[in-house]
Amino acid sequence: MSKSLKDLVGDIFDASELLNSAELLKKDRGIGILFDKKIRGLSTEEIRALESQGNHSISWERVKVKEGFTTGFIFNSTFIGECVLGTHTGAEREIDGGVIVPSGIYNSTVINSVIGSNTVVYNAGTVSNYVIENQAVVYQVGSLTASSNCTFGNGVEIAVGIETGGREIVSFAELTIPVATSVAMKRQDKTFLSEYRQFVETYLKKCTLSFGVMEEGSTVRFTQKVEDVWIGRGAVIDGAVLVKNCTLLGSEEEPTEISHGALVKNSCLQWGSEVTSMSIVEDSILTEHATVERHGKVIQSIIGPNTSIAEGEVTACLVGPFVGFHHQALLIASLWPEGKGNVGYGANIGSNHTSKAPDQELIIGEGVFFGLGVNMKFPSNYSDAPYSIIATAVDLLPQKVDFPFSLINTASRTLQDISPSYNEIFPGWVLLHNIYTIRRNEGKYKRRNKARRSSFVFDVFRRNIVQKLVTARERLSSVKEEKEIYTDSDISGLGKNYMLESSRKKGIEAYTFYIQYYALRGLQEQVSLNLEKGILKASADIYNEQSNDPEWEYQREILQDEGLRKTCIGDNLNRLLSMQKKIAQDTENSKERDDERGERILQDLYTAHTKAGEDSFVKETWDETKRISGEIKKLIDVLKKE
Repeated sequence: MSKSLKDLVGDIFDASELLNSAELLKKDRGIGILFDKKIRGLSTEEIRALESQGNHSISWERVKVKEGFTTGFIFNSTFIGECVLGTHTGAEREIDGGVIVPSGIYNSTVINSVIGSNTVVYNAGTVSNYVIENQAVVYQVGSLTASSNCTFGNGVEIAVGIETGGREIVSFAELTIPVATSVAMKRQDKTFLSEYRQFVETYLKKCTLSFGVMEEGSTVRFTQKVEDVWIGRGAVIDGAVLVKNCTLLGSEEEPTEISHGALVKNSCLQWGSEVTSMSIVEDSILTEHATVERHGKVIQSIIGPNTSIAEGEVTACLVGPFVGFHHQALLIASLWPEGKGNVGYGANIGSNHTSKAPDQELIIGEGVFFGLGVNMKFPSNYSDAPYSIIATAVDLLPQKVDFPFSLINTASRTLQDISPSYNEIFPGWVLLHNIYTIRRNEGKYKRRNKARRSSFVFDVFRRNIVQKLVTARERLSSVKEEKEIYTDSDISGLGKNYMLESSRKKGIEAYTFYIQYYALRGLQEQVSLNLEKGILKASADIYNEQSNDPEWEYQREILQDEGLRKTCIGDNLNRLLSMQKKIAQDTENSKERDDERGERILQDLYTAHTKAGEDSFVKETWDETKRISGEIKKLIDVLKKE
């Protein structure tokens, strides 16, 4: 069932740390929070002492200080307009790489700003209209300035999918992939879109301030220009070229960073995200622990948690979690909400311009792998082809492909009456020949996950994926006439590709195996749960008794459709036992094929490579199989005593 906006955003207006902080700061520019409202004017002696240390002000009476203020750590600085200064004890702070500086204000110009206690403001050319909270650092900075109407990169219209508009998403700092996906894809639901617009307008009103903010413990150093930026707790801007109109959400445990020649404009970066090594991010959202590095370029895009963009370009895209994009490649006008895929070097996924307008788009399914040098023509839709592989140097025509876990490769032969532009598709090929990658990814994403606020389902074989397997198998099985070669006119969903009869049969075999495996794993879980409760039920009870678990209900339905309910539980568990061992063996075999090929080509292969049998993941798979097999055998033994 489609989620409402309330379901998607929750109680964000109450829970948001950003909005709560903004509300408190609006009252008195942070004076109440930072100084407990205990501020006073400078005494004549303090003004004299400050001036003797090289400080200047046209009107010292406009400079206020916290109770307990001392002049000892303020040198060679100019104060203009309404300024409020905290206390500086000279506590030493490590700025960068062993550079130690006592807290205080040195060689800087401060204009209409609030400087918290024990901050370091050192060689800051201009600090204007900013609230800098306690323990923050501004070191060797050209300018840190803010206008009188800071929206901090919120309210930016991001045109994902269609560059010319039609799926645009108005940004807010805490935007999530599920929210973005709903806004981009539910274009027919005008009520939902109107509610979202109103929601963002309210968010924007709450976060807009007449000054910039550096939260406690944040750092700006060695940077030329920072303008209209909310710099969150623990966030770091280090050696950036420009950061303008942005929100950097952060915490001490999950610092956000913009560094080493990066340029970031009109964007929001969430907890733990990073833009570094001369990368560019404009008009975009990086969700938690997303990374743009090594000259990467992200424009008008939303990047999901734990996704890394390096070297290549992403424009007008919604990219989900755990996408690897580590080499020179192009991704334009694409919706990839489930992510978990890969873009290889030289892939050109961006034929969105028809020479009339850049108004074409691509929808990508979960886990799709684009090989080296792939050329993708738009419009295309692979949403129902999750975990498919597009082989190296394949040119793809505009199409809709509906076969999961497929391989699309260049044609293996020239066929009469079939366009030479057609490629060859192998439905289910990944399940038969590359299950190593699928199973390894499940564990890899779990280990690599750093996001704390987003939830993920790491199991590949789950209800919505298996439903696609069932639909694909039905298409393959429902041919009116068996032929040597099939196209989309024979079987819908093949796209602009042809398929051989042998591939059709193997696809049915692969899909059937994993459909049944998924259902039998559900059966195993239900039997185990019942036994934990001390319930021993006959086959008919487990097979026929309804539950409140939608996943198990779908698995029960499959057991019925596959004729497995006619088989006793013990026999079905024995079937599962053999399937589990086959998957482990297939995992090792898929890795072993690489070894065999490599050994033919590289004589010293095993001096630098690990054999399949010694591969850490293969060993892990066999250990897991041993554990699961042991659990299944115990269930079978208990059922025998029933």
